[in-house]
Amino acid sequence: MFVGTGTQLVCMAIATLTFALLGLLSPANRGSLVTAFILLFVFMGSFAGYNSALLYKTFRGLQWKQNTFLTAFFYPGIVFAILFALNLLLWTQGSSGAIPFSAFFTLLFLWFCVSVPLVFLGGFYGYRREPPTFPVRTNQIPRIVPVQPWYFHPAITCLVGGVLPFGAVSVELFFIMSALWLHQMYYIFGFLFLVMIVLILTCAEISILLCYFQLCSEDYRWWWRSFLHAGACAGYTMVYAVWYHLTEMEMHGFVPLLLYYGYMSIIAFTLFLVTGTIGFYSCYWFNVQIYASIKVD
Repeated sequence: MFVGTGTQLVCMAIATLTFALLGLLSPANRGSLVTAFILLFVFMGSFAGYNSALLYKTFRGLQWKQNTFLTAFFYPGIVFAILFALNLLLWTQGSSGAIPFSAFFTLLFLWFCVSVPLVFLGGFYGYRREPPTFPVRTNQIPRIVPVQPWYFHPAITCLVGGVLPFGAVSVELFFIMSALWLHQMYYIFGFLFLVMIVLILTCAEISILLCYFQLCSEDYRWWWRSFLHAGACAGYTMVYAVWYHLTEMEMHGFVPLLLYYGYMSIIAFTLFLVTGTIGFYSCYWFNVQIYASIKVD
């Protein structure tokens, strides 16, 4: 579910930045950028369903319908619930910045009538496909994992794993935050595309490195750890959001603070899925490569 949605978000981000890099999206028109994000996310639903179902079958899952249902509704449902709650608060305050009801009905139409069918269509074809074969045979009885050193605790490795991906985007994140909250214009999409490439490479490298150390300590449970190691970048992003609020912004009142942290939580959760998916697929590829090189006499 998480990996499928993360794949959808990665494809959406790459496609949007490519269009912006080619000059198809005007930075002066913020509505066009948001519209591109929404439409590309909706039409990338087939990628989410396909990858989620194929990976679920690869790991021998049986309830593929439930998995596909969660892929179609979990992330969009959380985002829609937060947006609706925030805008309900704005409507009660009589604010002109609230999203109108017509826009919410449009989002619901795109979600239920376009995105959900595409996710289920991709899940159907993904589960029908034969999963990739592993290079070695796995044991039916799980091995006992020895006691790990204190510095291999998941909390510590996640703190280490999230530092480098966040460091790769921290400078650019300042300009993005200024464009979002201080009404400044953002034009350097070419540099942002390069930062996206650096983020992908950094997430892959740190996830593979920590996965290698984990396997060397005879802990084979790499799948969730690989997702969390790179996804921890989202935690640093929320800490940065608090620092940005305290140093760069002047907000007074409960409603502005709730709006700020509500929207930043959506951004952080999206970044968690994106970076976690990159980390997982990198470790998946790494494990296939190292076990494929084993020579069995």
